[in-house]
Amino acid sequence: MNTDNPSSFVDKPIFLVGAERSGTTVLRLMLDHHPQIAWCNEFEYVVDQISENGNFPKLEAYYEWLETHRIFQGTGFEIDRSLSYPQLANSFLCQRRDRTGKPLVGATVHRHFDRLLDIWPDARFIHLIRDGRDVARSCIGMGWAGNVWTGVERWIEAEHLWAKLSKNMPPERQIEITYQTLIEEPVETLTHLCNFIGVSYNDAMLSYPETTPYDLPNPNLIGQWQRKLSDREIQLVESRIANMLVDRGYKLSGLPQLTVTPAMEQRLRVQDWWARLRYRIDRDGVGLVLLDYLSRRFKLQPLQKRVKQQFNANQRARLEEKARVKFSSKNANQQKK
Repeated sequence: MNTDNPSSFVDKPIFLVGAERSGTTVLRLMLDHHPQIAWCNEFEYVVDQISENGNFPKLEAYYEWLETHRIFQGTGFEIDRSLSYPQLANSFLCQRRDRTGKPLVGATVHRHFDRLLDIWPDARFIHLIRDGRDVARSCIGMGWAGNVWTGVERWIEAEHLWAKLSKNMPPERQIEITYQTLIEEPVETLTHLCNFIGVSYNDAMLSYPETTPYDLPNPNLIGQWQRKLSDREIQLVESRIANMLVDRGYKLSGLPQLTVTPAMEQRLRVQDWWARLRYRIDRDGVGLVLLDYLSRRFKLQPLQKRVKQQFNANQRARLEEKARVKFSSKNANQQKK
């Protein structure tokens, strides 16, 4: 990156923030298919190594950390070792922008997104919110949680962080949209979003099914918790986030309020740990999971690196197979029509 050239610095990038499993992937695809907008997926590798008090990581350690970061490795971004940390982070946005030839660039960040202001103090933010009960259910399916009690924690963390961040940000630099309106009224919602960004809505934003495994917005995906969670699971989630749901305009189930005692919480934590462990073993095998534990327990860094690389290779293979199956299914359905 040529830091002497003002045009090489992205001074007002746009960041899409919100909890994982909130619909950020679909919205990111919509944005990235706009003729004037380029988008980076999962940009957490820029904020995860910044400390809570805003200290940037040591560059040599950061370079090494990126070597086994699956998302970053998938970008193909180059690392210019002559740059400072803020300049390096900015160069990733520049590379995405320059590859696409589009004038505007943004990225998706699910956690620690307040730290983005340490690099881009004038950044703009899109906050996407989905019903926390749906997020909790979806996190179980991803293997990130063993029950809805722990599955909703990512949503809680993201919403608390956004509430704190948005309170201290000028209104013209932030916009909030809901997953429900995005799915039910995609054109109207995207038009509103484009006005915030400073571009006109373009029909290409809804062309992403032509090049990705993802389908157009499906209203059946809204409020799945009502069909797929048991009454007790709904009560468990609402025992943690009832007030937050109401504050954000969501209706409660009407089920009797459940009080989770310390003993119940301890059992839920143990269940969560055991379910996540079983998921990892089923997915990657007991041998690799055991090597991961031993390498971290005894700080065997060369082994840790090899284990991480194998985890990454396994995940890439799964994602490729998942995409292949989705594409095959879509093509089969189109042929039937």
